[in-house]
Amino acid sequence: MSYRGTKRLSTKRKFVADGVFYAELNELLTSELAEEGYAGVEVRTTPHRTELVIRATRTQNVLGESNRRIRELTSVVQKRFNFADGAVELYAERVHNRGLCAQAQAESLKFKLLGGLAVRRACYGVVRFVMEAKAKGCEVVVTGKLRGQRAKAMKFGDGYMIKTGHAGQVYTDSAVRHVLMRQGVIGIKVSIMLPQDPRGIMGPKIPLDDVVTILEPKEELSPAEMIAAQQPPESSYGAPVPPMDDPAAGVPMDPASQPVDMEMEMGAVSAVPQAPVVHEPVQAPPDMGGAL
Repeated sequence: MSYRGTKRLSTKRKFVADGVFYAELNELLTSELAEEGYAGVEVRTTPHRTELVIRATRTQNVLGESNRRIRELTSVVQKRFNFADGAVELYAERVHNRGLCAQAQAESLKFKLLGGLAVRRACYGVVRFVMEAKAKGCEVVVTGKLRGQRAKAMKFGDGYMIKTGHAGQVYTDSAVRHVLMRQGVIGIKVSIMLPQDPRGIMGPKIPLDDVVTILEPKEELSPAEMIAAQQPPESSYGAPVPPMDDPAAGVPMDPASQPVDMEMEMGAVSAVPQAPVVHEPVQAPPDMGGAL
């Protein structure tokens, strides 16, 4: 821009210069890219260069053959606003949903009227196309010499439209175009009520203030389940201890450390074969011959 350089502007003058730059740039691109479905421009300022992102429905026509047209637009912007070489870059971005873009629909309606289509039929076609694109509401206002010499206004609308408050600024997308007809100038205004989108692609992320979401109630417990849930768990003290050889008890103990049953031990001892017992004869003591 012209104020970019050694000259330093005050904050107020800088904001004014930015606004004038955007207004003149938007008017230039609107007249140059009308047939390509021009839908606005975004200015991204970095310390080294300025990036201009052009939103349109036909990005290939904006770029041109071998990017020739985008280079021509870059040269025009650079010379008009006194940018240094390589200090400004132009990019083309496709509109995600042209049915929710007011500028694209205003341009479409403009070329329909220039082609000789009836005003009522052209406006109803735009309204139907916008509502099929999942918009909450749409309104088209056409003013001027529509049929006779007397100028009048015709309004076509469908759906839900908010025009006041913060929601009217966030959710409503509007565009104005002037059609140079043979009988005079016709004004077109297209307003679209965007849907709420949590991702922020199709519409604003923030929900409307008067939208209430009712959630499904949680499943209630029966009185018996509530009483059972309030009772404390049983203590493990005094509970029967399962036998160690039971598979449910876990890993069995070492056989050497298990208690020994006495009857089984006696049976095991008696079952062992033993050597026969030999009873020797008892010998009488020798007769002492009456030595007593």
